[in-house]
Amino acid sequence: MAQQSEKIELSVSNFGPIAKADIDLRPLTVFVGPSNTGKSYLAVLVYALHKFFNRYSLRPSFESKNGRQINALDGIVRDSINWIDAVTSQELRSDSSNKIDIPLPESVATFIRQSLTDVSEFQDILIAEIERCFGIDEAKRFIRHSSRGGLKVDIRRHTESHQDIDPIKYELIIGRAKHKFTASVPSNMPLYIQNVDGMRGYIMGFDHDFNQYRRSLKSNDSIEVLASINQFINHASSLTAPYIIGALKRRFHYLPADRTGIMHAHRVVVGSMIRNSPRSGVQNLPALPTLSGVLADFLENLIELEDRPRARRMDNQKLSTSLEERMLLGKIQVENSTVGYPEFYYQPQGWKNNIPLMNSSSMVSELAPVVLYLRHIVQPGDAIIIEEPESHLHPAMQVEFIRQLAAVVKSGVQVIITTHSEWVLEELANLVRLSDLPKSRRKGISGAEYTLKYDQVGAWLFEKKDRPKGSVVKEIKLDKEQGTFPSGFSDVGEDTYNDYAEIFNRISGASMNG
Repeated sequence: MAQQSEKIELSVSNFGPIAKADIDLRPLTVFVGPSNTGKSYLAVLVYALHKFFNRYSLRPSFESKNGRQINALDGIVRDSINWIDAVTSQELRSDSSNKIDIPLPESVATFIRQSLTDVSEFQDILIAEIERCFGIDEAKRFIRHSSRGGLKVDIRRHTESHQDIDPIKYELIIGRAKHKFTASVPSNMPLYIQNVDGMRGYIMGFDHDFNQYRRSLKSNDSIEVLASINQFINHASSLTAPYIIGALKRRFHYLPADRTGIMHAHRVVVGSMIRNSPRSGVQNLPALPTLSGVLADFLENLIELEDRPRARRMDNQKLSTSLEERMLLGKIQVENSTVGYPEFYYQPQGWKNNIPLMNSSSMVSELAPVVLYLRHIVQPGDAIIIEEPESHLHPAMQVEFIRQLAAVVKSGVQVIITTHSEWVLEELANLVRLSDLPKSRRKGISGAEYTLKYDQVGAWLFEKKDRPKGSVVKEIKLDKEQGTFPSGFSDVGEDTYNDYAEIFNRISGASMNG
């Protein structure tokens, strides 16, 4: 299917520590700000929303036979038969039908669009997924403490290839007593499929004499016919899902903070806790320890590394190998123990033997999961969230890591990071500013091969406010004169320097008076 350029916008209010946030997800998205302002909170929410849309298909269906449905079926079946005939004729003329997007009959598209606005039956599933990812048993606990209203999440998906069409919208409201999940699909949004062969199988068995089909539909023996057309509608809707859900269906992966501690203790953690994680958003017995769904997913992925198809593992070898060579100066290895549980090792360059990961440096343990995810799990088109990529890294290594993440972005993987590091922001600024230079003038500049465009990077600042009480999230633009994204970090350095100057002056004054 043709890849469409699109933008996902997210508006959140009264969510945990966040009073108000308006963001859009770029190829590389940065959440920055003081501690306890909601950066991880928002990152987990983004992960939970995508997990929901990736896991569940919002499909319309005919559940019973009534006059209204029969009238709808009249047009749908007539148009579908003609459509299949036309597509078949086109395919006979050219073998390109498997490479292009073909619009559905308008009657079918209208039915699918209208049906996809009714998402109320998925409300509890979505809320349960959010609860699972946070490891919280009641959704109302997400509501900001000082707010009078409920929590509100608005999702807007823009398709840039159809800029004249309104975005697809989803709205989730979590109240203290009631919740609500709604959707809005523009009536003029075109729907396409590419797998014509898959559609043909669901319609070619129908009698092409429409009058005969209509008589059958109205007879007492029409249940089987209804089942067939229902199957057709469901299949058509599943094939058009990428146009409706789009990047919301993107596979997301989450690398939580304190990866060093998790990698060192994962065997103990997994053995005692992962089976008790809230897998379906249902509260476990209070006596049992639980994991958040984010952490449970992370550990589960580590356990299943060797079970993944080897062909897929080779796709991102270049990215993972670059991290090992440029930062770790060694290799991360996975070996199955006698009980089939993976053991992780580090082999420094020039060493014949490896060492257990828990005996390696904190930098190696911190980056090992990133290497493993890139090598075994993450694919082009996926997204990965990395909390605090600067953890346990020397400033020079922070700069190098950002360059490696830029390479990940350039490979087609979306990246979201949370950070407290000025080094991270300054290197991102350099990579973006490089795009102002033609390639011929970038030669000799460190990191030039990792250049990113302005529209590929977005940084959002989380600021504490008194009114409304909580964090307000706003985009910060690159300051070309200062050479960074203004996050307030420089204020800390200035205050520290002023304190030093005051101390120096007083010491000097005391010496002169002494």
